[in-house]
Amino acid sequence: MPTVVIDGIVTRYEIVGSGPPLLMYAPGGFNAVAEAWSTLGIYQKIKLLDHLPAHFTCILFDRRECGQSGGRIEPITWGHYVAQGKGLLEHLRIPRAHLMGGCMGCAPVVAFAVAHPETVASMILYWPVGGAKYRISSHHRFAEHIAFAQENGLDRVVALVRAEGKPFGADPRGGPWASVIKNDTAFAAAYARQDLQRYIAICGAMRDALFDRDTAPGAEPEQLMRVAIPAFVAPGHDAAHATSAARYLEECLPQSRYWDVAVEAQTEDATNPHVLEFLRAVKL
Repeated sequence: MPTVVIDGIVTRYEIVGSGPPLLMYAPGGFNAVAEAWSTLGIYQKIKLLDHLPAHFTCILFDRRECGQSGGRIEPITWGHYVAQGKGLLEHLRIPRAHLMGGCMGCAPVVAFAVAHPETVASMILYWPVGGAKYRISSHHRFAEHIAFAQENGLDRVVALVRAEGKPFGADPRGGPWASVIKNDTAFAAAYARQDLQRYIAICGAMRDALFDRDTAPGAEPEQLMRVAIPAFVAPGHDAAHATSAARYLEECLPQSRYWDVAVEAQTEDATNPHVLEFLRAVKL
């Protein structure tokens, strides 16, 4: 896959299909890689990439700090993920696109719509993360990493990641920069040398910025209510993707279309016609 440097950070991306552009923020939590659209859970079942590329130019990418994309140690907010997607569109010279988010990818999509409404033609929000259980588990993941770093030091964090190679979601001890540590020797060395207490403060700020509510994160409700952009919302129903999070987006987004269907009925044959019909109805 090609790469581009956006704000000093490498982004790995892929373009498949032809037609109007569709920027796709991948599912997978802290392992949001392009391949997740084909291999992960519900997305493996509904096979979006067997259908969308016949009608749209699908722009897939590894979110920063995930997969083969790079990263930087800073208190990351949803705005940082927005900047990555916006920078990728600018690199590709695309002034306006449809946006799709899966899972945790829904949050940067709505944040993108708030920050750059002129760039966003429509939004597909598939299984948005959210709910009390999701916030609690996200905070617990950060707590587990911080405790490991405090007890063992950052050099042990690096050693753990280099030995096991697991992303943050699979092993919280490795932290949110685990994928970059795994892939970038220079980054790993700099990571191990940094001040521990400053690093812990950065982790705490990142946790509180990303997981600050029991609804769907990404933007304030007052901001969402001013987003005059068509949105298709498909609900999940588990501890990470509470149905209440999808209902919250339906409530706050004035041009939302809520697909009121049980998870079990979200099959390949049922899902793709709805998604394609929605996208085709919105002109760039």
